Amino acid sequence: MQEPHPTPDRHLSTDGVDPSGERDRREGPGRAAVYVAAALVAIIAGSGLFVSGFALGQLQGTTAGTGESRQELFQPFWDAYNDITHSYVGEIDERRLVEGAIQGVFQALGDPFSGYMTSDEYRGSLSHLSGEFEGIGAEMATREPDGNACTTITHSCRLTVTRVLRRSPALAAGLQVDDVILAVDGRSTLDSSLDVVIPLIRGTKGTSVTLSIDRAGDPLELRIVRDVIQSEHVRSDVLADGAIGYLKVENFSSGAAQDLHDLLRELVEEHRVRALILDLRDDPGGYVDAARRIASEFVATSPLYWEQGARSEPLAIEPIPGGAATDPSIPLVVLVNGGTASASEIVAGSLQGSGRAQLVGQRTYGKGTIQEWKELEGAGGYRLSVRKWLTPDQTWIHGEGLTPDLVVEVPEGTPAGQDPVLDQAIELLRAALEEAEHPLHRLARAA
Repeated sequence: MQEPHPTPDRHLSTDGVDPSGERDRREGPGRAAVYVAAALVAIIAGSGLFVSGFALGQLQGTTAGTGESRQELFQPFWDAYNDITHSYVGEIDERRLVEGAIQGVFQALGDPFSGYMTSDEYRGSLSHLSGEFEGIGAEMATREPDGNACTTITHSCRLTVTRVLRRSPALAAGLQVDDVILAVDGRSTLDSSLDVVIPLIRGTKGTSVTLSIDRAGDPLELRIVRDVIQSEHVRSDVLADGAIGYLKVENFSSGAAQDLHDLLRELVEEHRVRALILDLRDDPGGYVDAARRIASEFVATSPLYWEQGARSEPLAIEPIPGGAATDPSIPLVVLVNGGTASASEIVAGSLQGSGRAQLVGQRTYGKGTIQEWKELEGAGGYRLSVRKWLTPDQTWIHGEGLTPDLVVEVPEGTPAGQDPVLDQAIELLRAALEEAEHPLHRLARAA
């Protein structure tokens, strides 16, 4: 399948969700115009809302934009609209009336993943999904000397750099993890908080900020020129004495697939790991094309998954060639839980359904639809469920989720720092590696 070309006002997404909420209150997240399950997927041009083409004010005969067969259906709407505009004794904002009508038709669908958004909500949702912001590219936290979190910045509760993003202005300027931020443009951080200081450090692309820092007792000043930053939603580690590579995907943002590709190649080619863990726990999803690219890093067989529109037969989605870990001799485990949703379920379902990986953890969230995102000129925008996605054997997991191959529950009150799901995955992979090294297994493989 050809990847859709980005367009300026249309997107498909599997919408991130907040799986902690009630199932009937689920809602999704939001780079402009891209294909999604991390999915901002380009959709058929010309689709629109039922109010498309409606003229405001007094009706003269039939209503523009309403087909002849629907004139009678929409007559009560226009009767009510005209009564309001002509007879209501209060103030009338016609734009709000139109936005309310659009919002109402989406609410009537009863689909928690379809909905109308104001202009601010629409832009904010897309910004969140894309993972882009303007700043220096560093993450910070307030910490006590023992590492515990604190609130107000003092001589003991210090604002500390916890992460410097790759390819960021902060990294180029020399900012390092564990640097303590003492002042921003000469303004002391003492008696302040994260909510106050972080906006001072962030700012418009092309402007600069000077950070006064303490690095292991040495005072330094760094001038950093702000830029557009792509959040890093993928991180990696090497476990089990270098045998197992670990990848955690927090969000299927627009940059997630490339980040995972780079980190995965590093694990396989430089660290020479012999097994892999892909952690998709509490990943709410995102762009569909990111899901396809990430799944293709591990699977070379077709189909990855299927997509089905409202009036079409299922379409097989093919893997993208060149995956860094498609070799089946590299065992793979995927960690999932109830927070694994949307695009992350596409990847988990693809890897499980193709036999490439085992799922370990708890049943996933169960969101089997892909959304189109469209901006309405002068009236906000919407997201609309326009496709289903199906596993390789064409199972629709909507409302059901994916069942792990190995169910591992996390006991209530499990101490921080302990991870029984990850521990089980490591043991599973250790056993697979030991079996692969057994003399009889090696002989059979050689034959």
